[in-house]
Amino acid sequence: MNASPSGKRVLSGMRPTGPLHLGNYHGALRNWIELQYQYECYFFIADWHALTTGYEDTSGLPDAIHEVLIDWLAAGLNPGVCTLFVQSHVPEHAELHLLLSMITPLGWLERVPTYKDQQEQLKEKDLATYGFLGYPLLQSADILLYRPAFVPVGEDQVAHVEITREIARRFNHLYGREPDFEQKAERAIKELGGRNTTLYRQLRRRFQETGDATALERARALVSGNARITVADRDRLLGYLEGSNVSILPEPQVLLTATPKVPGLDGRKMSKSYGNTIGLREEPDSVVKKLKTMQTDPARVRRTDPGDPDKCPVWDLHQIYSDQATRDWASAGCRSAGIGCLDCKGPVIDRIVEEVSGMRKRAQEFQDNPELVSNLMAEGAEKARAAARDTLDDVRRAMHLRTP
Repeated sequence: MNASPSGKRVLSGMRPTGPLHLGNYHGALRNWIELQYQYECYFFIADWHALTTGYEDTSGLPDAIHEVLIDWLAAGLNPGVCTLFVQSHVPEHAELHLLLSMITPLGWLERVPTYKDQQEQLKEKDLATYGFLGYPLLQSADILLYRPAFVPVGEDQVAHVEITREIARRFNHLYGREPDFEQKAERAIKELGGRNTTLYRQLRRRFQETGDATALERARALVSGNARITVADRDRLLGYLEGSNVSILPEPQVLLTATPKVPGLDGRKMSKSYGNTIGLREEPDSVVKKLKTMQTDPARVRRTDPGDPDKCPVWDLHQIYSDQATRDWASAGCRSAGIGCLDCKGPVIDRIVEEVSGMRKRAQEFQDNPELVSNLMAEGAEKARAAARDTLDDVRRAMHLRTP
């Protein structure tokens, strides 16, 4: 039975760049941990995406994938309630990428903002490859393969979801048309039965007349949860909600996530490329040493010099780790020179050490049992492939390709 597009499904991924740091945690991972208990979540390690900029040496990829997965588990992702998997373990990603490449205009890929930005930032690499040009399309295939309702992203990633929506729209326009669509959709409405038939018409009218998004989601859930209709009629009814096409690849919505500013040890954004990170499972003594020497407000040359918290990267860490009373104490003490920078760092150091120590402890079980990690990856891939195959069956049928 084909899986219906879920009104409660979320999809996101992360490149395997090795052990994660606090910037990764607060920028994305912490949000995923909350989402897993609110939605049906699929989270994947994007190893094929790592090849788009790091194809020349892939020897470290297996270890990097392993470390990222352990970090995910140690941070709190629960494979009992969400699906965790590795992108390359689900070959359907590659097939959908290929099929979508046949209909995606070249100009759409060239205009993605990060295309030229990354070429400029990574001048030392030869990025004149199809893989690098096509990575936004691979990202779109990653998303559309699971037909999620939402993709959690920060504001800098909204453009990638928008191109995914455009590609879905183009695919549905090209392959979602069929003769006598409206007549077939009307017959399918009657198959919903009794109250559901009436409710579908009411919700469809409400959405089309007023743009009521809640009505649209209720109608999708009504259709997706109805066991009386065929797969073909389900697709017709989902498409009929918004237009006159079969909605084979529903357009995902952006789920904007708050991403606090996580400064690195030198005051710049925390990033491996800057060498200014604190790892999620770093040794506590190393964490203390790093934070004690972390850059502060440059105006505080001497202990008696007053400072400005807004110019101090440690203040950004207080925003993440300290309660209001501690922030008030730190701010007043800094501005009046009543406390020194090391005093100010104390509460932050204690909280970060507590956080990484907890993750180190939770990670130990998985580090001691590599077979457990392998089994979790295999189980996640199996769950992901089940959903992916359902989507590809519908895509192949729409494109008149024989289903193997």
